[in-house]
Amino acid sequence: MAAKDFFPLIAMISVQLGFAGMNLVSKLAVDSGMDPLIHVAYRQIFAAAALSPLAYFKERKTRPRLTVQILSGIFLCSFFGVTLNQITFLVGLKYSTPTIACALTNITPAITFLMAVPFGLEKVGIRNRAGQAKVLGTGICVGGALFLSLYHGTVVNIGHFPVHWKYAEQTGAVNGGAGGHANNLILGPFLLIVSSVSWAVWFIIQARVNQKYNAAYSSSALMCAMATLQCFIIAVCFDHRPSSWSLRQPIRIVSSVYSGVICSAVAYSVMSWCIYVKGPLYVSVFSPLLLVMVAISSWAILQEKIYVGTICGSVSIVLGLYGVLWGKKMEAKEESEGKSGGIQRDLGLSLESSQC
Repeated sequence: MAAKDFFPLIAMISVQLGFAGMNLVSKLAVDSGMDPLIHVAYRQIFAAAALSPLAYFKERKTRPRLTVQILSGIFLCSFFGVTLNQITFLVGLKYSTPTIACALTNITPAITFLMAVPFGLEKVGIRNRAGQAKVLGTGICVGGALFLSLYHGTVVNIGHFPVHWKYAEQTGAVNGGAGGHANNLILGPFLLIVSSVSWAVWFIIQARVNQKYNAAYSSSALMCAMATLQCFIIAVCFDHRPSSWSLRQPIRIVSSVYSGVICSAVAYSVMSWCIYVKGPLYVSVFSPLLLVMVAISSWAILQEKIYVGTICGSVSIVLGLYGVLWGKKMEAKEESEGKSGGIQRDLGLSLESSQC
């Protein structure tokens, strides 16, 4: 495997591992009574604090000049990729489970494909197999998300993991409990779908920003700084009591720092670089790996119950996802063959003209 393929692969696997841990600690934090809006605000504060020095010293001589257009693009990235995405995700997670939350993030590639078409970043090509696979995969992916959201079914008896985390039992996260908040089969999944849509919008906008401002650390630092202000204003409007902003409970400070430093500062920089190197669709295809990680860890640590609807919907989403990926691979192969064929024709014409 070439280095240009190996490093993005390792980077995205590491990002998914970081997100898997975030799903668990964030669930425990909100189950302990922490307001999701406040959690997101703290996450951005720690992310901006971690990224700013790195961006200054790493890219102070190489970063492009900031323009109003670039700043506007980064502002949109901060709103859709951070503020709206994370608030809807945390509130949706509060009223569902980590496995459902991760399953619904898998619709992001399909939504990314649908949104990338009008911007010219993706082609439909409905008359060829590649285009048909992408359209069919998108339909299956979205259908699986709706099925998972609207159908619960019976509990699948897969036993219990012999080791459990005592703290999870104390916070009420065990068995899908939401710290006294009952799982809402409509509100939770709906907010998670909104989160996936905003995530897809971020992929598209970030791809445009990278074309004009190729400075991953600086772009991410600015994005987190803008999101800090946005999230703080929103959180204060809903809850301005000093006690609600307390970080005395260990899980709250651990979750805020971990989410901010690992899953915002590091992950956003890595994903921005991967989008620049491999494109927006490549970054979004690693979601199924996160689903597997979170499903296993939630079952083992949080004793989460797995339902028939969750399994069927998740399988449909993953199948649809890889349908989109297969179509994307075939499309790239056809374009490569078309270019090579065009070069050969041009060489043949040149030889013929030289012989005349």
